[in-house]
Amino acid sequence: MEGNNLEKILQEGNLFRQLNCLIVAHLRHHNLTQAARAVASATMTPLDVEAPPNKLLELVAKGLAVEKDETLRGVPSSTLFDLGTALGYGLNPDPRVSSVDFSAVQDTKGSSKSFPKHETRHLSEHKNIARCARFSPDGRFVATGSADTSIKLFEISKIKQMMLPDSKEGPVRPVIRTFYDHVQPINDLDFHPQSTVLISGAKDNTIKFFDFSKATAKRAFRVIQDTHNVRSVSFHPSGDFLLAGTDHPIAHLYDVNTFQCYLSANSPEIGVNGAINQVRYSSTGGMYVTASKDGAIRLWDGVSASCVRAIAGAHGTAEATSACFTKDQRFVLSCGKDSAVKLWEIGTGRLVKQYLGATHTQLRCQAVFNDTEEFVLSIDEPSNEIVIWDALTADKVAKWPSNHIGAPRWIEHSPTEAAFISCGTDRSVRFWKENL
Repeated sequence: MEGNNLEKILQEGNLFRQLNCLIVAHLRHHNLTQAARAVASATMTPLDVEAPPNKLLELVAKGLAVEKDETLRGVPSSTLFDLGTALGYGLNPDPRVSSVDFSAVQDTKGSSKSFPKHETRHLSEHKNIARCARFSPDGRFVATGSADTSIKLFEISKIKQMMLPDSKEGPVRPVIRTFYDHVQPINDLDFHPQSTVLISGAKDNTIKFFDFSKATAKRAFRVIQDTHNVRSVSFHPSGDFLLAGTDHPIAHLYDVNTFQCYLSANSPEIGVNGAINQVRYSSTGGMYVTASKDGAIRLWDGVSASCVRAIAGAHGTAEATSACFTKDQRFVLSCGKDSAVKLWEIGTGRLVKQYLGATHTQLRCQAVFNDTEEFVLSIDEPSNEIVIWDALTADKVAKWPSNHIGAPRWIEHSPTEAAFISCGTDRSVRFWKENL
């Protein structure tokens, strides 16, 4: 019953988002700019959302015609509405360039690219350490989680407006939601790929679901009670399943509709120090990867949940702190407390590249690609700097002061544009975007 309720909430949120986008586009196309601005602001819909002219009128006309026909045949009208792909949240824009083919270039000496200059802005502060951050798949939102047990949701368009040198609309507040429902620090966050749902994993052994389409909602509308500290969470690209990396050495797979938990029946022997620091699905959900405290990177089949490759000692005896797939699902980028960032070929388990020159031995440091996969970003703890490498040549091309007091704990890049977030032990959240 609860699974059906969740599915209904997800579908309704998706439908409202599509409808709001169509309304805003309709008003804009008919030069009702003031009305379009009001609806966009009230519903968190981009004012420049794209939709064909008169699309709303066409859908209404078709719906009324079909409803009339179905009514004559005795079919309830409630079964009619299925608009398909969302026009708003969850519709990912085309990438700026195709993903990099790391196996194509042999001699890359002297061919490193320059990382564009960025401007940065302090966005907000938590009441305790800012521990994690996550962008929505469409790049329109970013959320941060804290040791103070709160979650802040930012709207990227409002952040950009705040960064304008001469904003005429007065102070802009980029935090559009703040959620309070955990009793222990937040470890990780993720957005549902199609619906306005944000999940959080925390030290209180729970995964909580928040509907951020509702302005007054402060608490979760659904909770998964796990048996362990939930260190990492990742939605399957379909949105029907999620993975929880916990203090248990095997990722917990949950059905989002029934909340039933599944464990791999074909898992390797993992020692007592196998807690999972991070779990991430590949872009299609065909695989997932875990980075563990025992220093190993493990690749798992996304359907059978069996371990298909274990890279033992990927970071020696130091913890593997993060791991993520390239867009083509042929490589995995990992980071560890051995101060190394490494690129692995999935098919062979071969180490392809190492990105050296940043020291990270204390914090649960991340290494991430930029949105085009041309660069790799991570943290140098002693100097409190953000380090950037050319992803193909592995040359260090930039080191920037983080502007945090103390080294950032987390860095997360937008999936859709040249922008990223850094979170710190100083409790602050900073936004970085390319200078245009």
